[in-house]
Amino acid sequence: MVERVLATDAALEIIDKLRTKHGPLMFHQSGGCSYGSAPMCHLDREFALGVNDIRLGEIGGCPVYMDADQFETCRHAQLTVDVAVGQGSAFSMETPEGLRFITRSREFTDSEKAALEIGDKSGGDRARHEGDRVNG
Repeated sequence: MVERVLATDAALEIIDKLRTKHGPLMFHQSGGCSYGSAPMCHLDREFALGVNDIRLGEIGGCPVYMDADQFETCRHAQLTVDVAVGQGSAFSMETPEGLRFITRSREFTDSEKAALEIGDKSGGDRARHEGDRVNG
């Protein structure tokens, strides 16, 4: 199965640490899919999702969302969440640790694009938060 969003081992380690410390988490990809854009990490269900937010997938047991309009410009790319030393957003859970999550992207291969198109026609994954849109 082709995943729209992945995480590096380093990011998964920080996600696990944050989840152990704070409880269930979720991510919202802000700024589209450009290299180095910032996924925001929040306590699950404490971030108000918009009616246009869709679920991209899951990393480290945490759902990842993006605005549907941003998704349209990024649907050709697989996102990988990584972590780096530095100041992140004041509202993202990793910031007090002196870290920031970043997104790297790569274009899907033709075979991956074809597999995703078949999956999208099946309806995709329904998001967990009430009112979320269907992925795809």
